[in-house]
Amino acid sequence: MISSNCGNGSGEEEVYNAKRGKKQYHRHSTQQIQQLEDFYKECPHPDKNQRQQLSRELGLDQKQIKFWFQNKRTQIKAQNEKADNNALRSENEKIHFENLAMQEALKSIICPACNGTCLGDEEKSHILQRLKMENARLKQEYQQTMDFFSNYMGNPAMPLLAMEPLKKKHEKHSLAEGMGVAPLDHEHIPQNSENLISPQDSTGTQEPDKSILIEAACGAMNELIELFRVNEPLWIKSSADGRYMLHRDSYDKLFPKSSHLKTTSARFESSKDSGEVAMAAIHLIEMLLDVNKWKDMFPTIVMKARIIEAIDTGILGGLLHLMYEKRHILSPLVAPREFFFIRYCRQLNSSIWVMVDISYDFIKELQDVAPMRSWKLPSGCMIQDMSNGKSTVTWIEHVHVDDKSLTHRMYRDLVCSGQAYGAKRWISTLKRMCERFAFSMGITTRPKHELEGVISSLEGQQNVMKLSHRMVKNFCEVLSMSDKLDFPQLSDQSSGVRVSLRRSNGVGQPEGFIVSAATSLWLPLSKENLLNFFKDEKKRAEWDVLASGNPVHAVACIPTGSDPGNCISIIQPFVPEETKMLMLQESSLDLLGATMIYTPIDLPTMISVVNGDDTMQMPILPSGFIISDDGRANKGTGASMNSGTSYSIGSLLTVAFQILVCRNTLTKQLNMESVATVHTLISSTVQKIKLALDYSD
Repeated sequence: MISSNCGNGSGEEEVYNAKRGKKQYHRHSTQQIQQLEDFYKECPHPDKNQRQQLSRELGLDQKQIKFWFQNKRTQIKAQNEKADNNALRSENEKIHFENLAMQEALKSIICPACNGTCLGDEEKSHILQRLKMENARLKQEYQQTMDFFSNYMGNPAMPLLAMEPLKKKHEKHSLAEGMGVAPLDHEHIPQNSENLISPQDSTGTQEPDKSILIEAACGAMNELIELFRVNEPLWIKSSADGRYMLHRDSYDKLFPKSSHLKTTSARFESSKDSGEVAMAAIHLIEMLLDVNKWKDMFPTIVMKARIIEAIDTGILGGLLHLMYEKRHILSPLVAPREFFFIRYCRQLNSSIWVMVDISYDFIKELQDVAPMRSWKLPSGCMIQDMSNGKSTVTWIEHVHVDDKSLTHRMYRDLVCSGQAYGAKRWISTLKRMCERFAFSMGITTRPKHELEGVISSLEGQQNVMKLSHRMVKNFCEVLSMSDKLDFPQLSDQSSGVRVSLRRSNGVGQPEGFIVSAATSLWLPLSKENLLNFFKDEKKRAEWDVLASGNPVHAVACIPTGSDPGNCISIIQPFVPEETKMLMLQESSLDLLGATMIYTPIDLPTMISVVNGDDTMQMPILPSGFIISDDGRANKGTGASMNSGTSYSIGSLLTVAFQILVCRNTLTKQLNMESVATVHTLISSTVQKIKLALDYSD
């Protein structure tokens, strides 16, 4: 312990030398002490050089100066601690007296409601027993009410947990940030379609019969849960491709119902598949129930979707929506499927959710104008949270359709076998999009790529991914030309070229008239080989008109999945007169198909995207390729391109281009010339692709 009395008049200072283990006494003059005090105020911890300087100025030994500063610091510390202790002791005494006062006040407290004194222990026990009895009675009444609704609705005995509407807390991380609700896109829907949900009553007013809608939703939920629960003999495994399909006789015995489509050409499609996705169940449910996020999650399947009305299910809990949806596969040779249906989502327990869709005639006036060719039997998904940021999803698709005559013969194997819209396609797309989302948010560690460091910031990469996702959505929407054949005289029956003309509307597209052209063809290659061909920078000049016969190279790459085929690239064509023109390109690959979509974009625009500017205002006009399995069963190992033998492995390729033809008035002559030019462009591109692949029809 170091002590000091350097403040006394004698100037004698007692220090403890730890090295020698004994006390030493030093005498300093009053002037020396004053100088040391002044220096201490400026620097309480002098270093070696400062102590040497003080030693020379004051004529003292360096050890004396060192010990003096040690003593001084210890003295100040002791004084501060003493002051703090006194303050704390005083505060403690104050709190102690306040505590005593409150204890005395509690002894004589009076209840304002009854003006009585505090209850005794016996009376408290009596009141507690009475509350327990009341609670038991309320539980019994609740159970009786639930049993009544279960019997009325045909519900099995299972927990019914009220599911609060999901709050939109994660808009920042959403794939659909900033998007509005899409309009109801059906040519025959009247303007007041929301009022056509049920027939008019005797007073002329129209009020939806919610009890019937809820009963239909609950019945569909029960059936779907049973389909998830039972395997054989209800589900059978196809020997051709290993898919699970419903055994029709077993299903009809278990769930007898009349067929909605009465035509002899109508057929049933059913499938079941499951997989693990990289997203927590609560976030996944939010994505599936938000109509904009639903379209963003499945841009290659869902063309348009809208919630017509939200129904309050009351004591049954869950969310119930009346919806319209148009689904497509990405080819102009296949008609889309349209559904009006009920979507009902309910949480079964703390970790399992079920979402069911079932078609319903809540817009009856449409049946006489445009009979529906697609009817959805109870379909949907069960989502189980894995408590590690992932979920296990089981998907069931079950529909009654009559669209064989509307499907080009090239796609009939894929469509009529149930693969085009089957459960495996939904699961594969969901897994890929959840993985893309996890990569965009930095949740999943990305595989290293040599060009990834060009865009160093996560914000810049996210903005590029956001623009690229809008590019993919725009491209998918363009392919809905099967019911909009503007130029039938230019339709090539052999290659199936479709051409349409539109005027751009809204932000995000170049202003003016745009010609779109698309065609589909079969090629004897796997989807992986075709995607690798289109991504090959050295071969791009053989088919891409934007390359002008010159090689190209990627200047940046952002992985969007663990597979190397899932990535976003910024490509620079070697065109001397257009050195500032780039291409934004996204490719993806899953179990059932692949895509490669790209759009020209100038260098200043790309720089602004990387710097975080709003991408919604940036005009893009994407083109690209869609590759899918051909749907043929019993595939062999295949044959070489030039062997002359029949091919057993094949893929369906859709090629689509968009070109801005003019910005102002479109004359009839310019109209026909522009359409013919685009038609020639896509036809010549297809021939160049065949030539590069060494394939002829």
